[in-house]
Amino acid sequence: MAVRNASGSVVAGRRTKEAIREAAIRLFSSKGFEQTSLREVADAVGITKASLYYHYASKLDLLLAIIEPIFDELNDVVDRAERLEPTPEAVRAVLTGRMRVFLHHRRAGVMCVRDTVAIINAIGDRYPDMIDMHRRLCAWLVGPDADDATRLRASAALEVLGAVLWSHELAPAADDELIERVLLDAALGVLAGE
Repeated sequence: MAVRNASGSVVAGRRTKEAIREAAIRLFSSKGFEQTSLREVADAVGITKASLYYHYASKLDLLLAIIEPIFDELNDVVDRAERLEPTPEAVRAVLTGRMRVFLHHRRAGVMCVRDTVAIINAIGDRYPDMIDMHRRLCAWLVGPDADDATRLRASAALEVLGAVLWSHELAPAADDELIERVLLDAALGVLAGE
């Protein structure tokens, strides 16, 4: 099905789908998931609401199209980690990989942080997966015989990496390299109990 934008030009299906997703991320991040209508998303892309429905059957489907890639990439980081021995080099590499997922999906992540309740309600079935990924990565970081304090430090270290989602608001001039270096060093320090 060919979709026409507001100027009447034909927009390819895959590009339209990605344009819808990008517009939704922008609007959900700035206005909130609940406060953004599909009409606004369609208008931002320059297509009709019917055209939007051709690509995404509902607002929830659109949200899941935004969130699923993040879950998949974070899960890949955990899966890869569990195949490695948790040496200091491997820990650094895994934490770097996790942070790079956040950096890559920073705009969508901001949406999740700002509208957490609506997002959790919308993705209810995936929320336990998020908790499980966190638990599995913590277990890999500390090993099976860790004490409670060490487990808590591992969880806190992973949370430090999540600060990347606020980095644009907190340090708008900071580039990805600075963000990665500062937050990775902070997470490793928390993990080490420093």
